[in-house]
Amino acid sequence: MGARQTALAVLLAFVAALAGVGVGRVLFRPAQPLETTFHTLIHRDLALDAGQEQAIARLERDYAAAQARYGAQMAQDNRDLAQAIVAEKGYGPRVAAAVDRSHQAMGMLQKETLQHLFAMRGVLRPEQQVRFDQAMVTALTRTTPDAASQPVQRR
Repeated sequence: MGARQTALAVLLAFVAALAGVGVGRVLFRPAQPLETTFHTLIHRDLALDAGQEQAIARLERDYAAAQARYGAQMAQDNRDLAQAIVAEKGYGPRVAAAVDRSHQAMGMLQKETLQHLFAMRGVLRPEQQVRFDQAMVTALTRTTPDAASQPVQRR
């Protein structure tokens, strides 16, 4: 295989890997982020008093900073993954490590999100907490059909 063909093969492999990551992120994300569901509930449906509004606004500022921090980390992880793919031209130890780092940042963001939700819950009155808890259970137990969960049709 000539240098030109090798370069083309590497480029195609790299593009395919990036496309796979992109498709995976689209297919395996929830229909509506958990924090969006609760943002709507909190600000539209729970009739917060002025003190609750202020406390939640503070919590949301802190959470936005954490989201930005983890978002920047995940963007860096994607760049590291791209470099590892180019360097290894396959699923090697650098690619595996880059994927693990990416998953770690995603997991930390998920934990941060749950801590944020519970902090907001702590600002609510008991009757508001009941509705909040119901919304959390609904959000976490809803199912969305995807190709992986569908039975294979055979003829």
